[in-house]
Amino acid sequence: MTLSHSMLAIEIVAPGGPDVLHPCSVPVPVPGHGQIVIRVAYAGVNRPDALQRAGAYAPPPDASPLPGLECSGTVVECGPGVTRWEIGDKVCALLPGGGYAEYAVCPESHALPVPAGLTMREAACLPETCFTVWSNVVMRGRLEAGQKFLVHGGTSGIGTTAIQIARALGARVFATAGTDDKCKVCTDLGAEAAWNYRERDWSHLMQQAGGADVILDMVGGSYIGKNIKALANDGRLVQIAFLQGAKAELNFAEVMMRRLTITGSTLRPQSDLAKTRIAEAVETHVWPLIQRGAFKVVMDSEYALADAPQAHWRIETPGHVGKIVLRVEE
Repeated sequence: MTLSHSMLAIEIVAPGGPDVLHPCSVPVPVPGHGQIVIRVAYAGVNRPDALQRAGAYAPPPDASPLPGLECSGTVVECGPGVTRWEIGDKVCALLPGGGYAEYAVCPESHALPVPAGLTMREAACLPETCFTVWSNVVMRGRLEAGQKFLVHGGTSGIGTTAIQIARALGARVFATAGTDDKCKVCTDLGAEAAWNYRERDWSHLMQQAGGADVILDMVGGSYIGKNIKALANDGRLVQIAFLQGAKAELNFAEVMMRRLTITGSTLRPQSDLAKTRIAEAVETHVWPLIQRGAFKVVMDSEYALADAPQAHWRIETPGHVGKIVLRVEE
């Protein structure tokens, strides 16, 4: 297949709000060794995209400067050394950047087959959240069946994914959210209890439930100390973002005396090999959950690629529930 030389994309013209996202024409990416080019059907919209747009989350030096960390689509070109994929294969993929475009490139090992029964729209919602949740909750947090798991922001893309995966693993799941309606979404997805953080002392309530063995947090700031109190002995706090800030004052004597673990990670800066290992684990453990109906994609809204600014306004408002996508292929 002969690709055109240029493509429509969305660029960040300067650090700022959603209005700095502008359509542009850029060269179609060329695959290197072990890479594939994907004709993008849908691109997922994630908070790291908004951070990059604001100038707070720079892409790796060798990544596309265009936003977009996940997509679904069709393989249209294979670089030297590609063995798994062929032109025409339907995939969803974790991207180092560049998803807000008609074509995107990534290592072949960061792409996974679209699960049977899922639409391209749904498949675009999977890579960033599934890779993040599995690597942090299971690989890093070591969550096991029967343990208690607390996730903050239970109706975010990460939250809805974490609730369902943890429940499918046999954990007892707890969540926080900003409204009673959102708390109901969490319990409908499988949380044993969900607490409105504007009205309830979730840290105390988690202590009353016996303490969490694993907490997944993207808030930081004042939540860090509260998370420590909400952990059970030998519990693990896994930090993946800092919406309230990255600094807090802690009494590490409590960490030592109760044998607590504080850890965390960000996905984008990790090596290709590390992401490949996460992809293998996700395909092995999460894809079967989708196939048997134990995990479903929770969708909030869809926007055309040209309406990326509106999608960013949406993700930065407190009302959205689940994933937001950009429709690229008409």
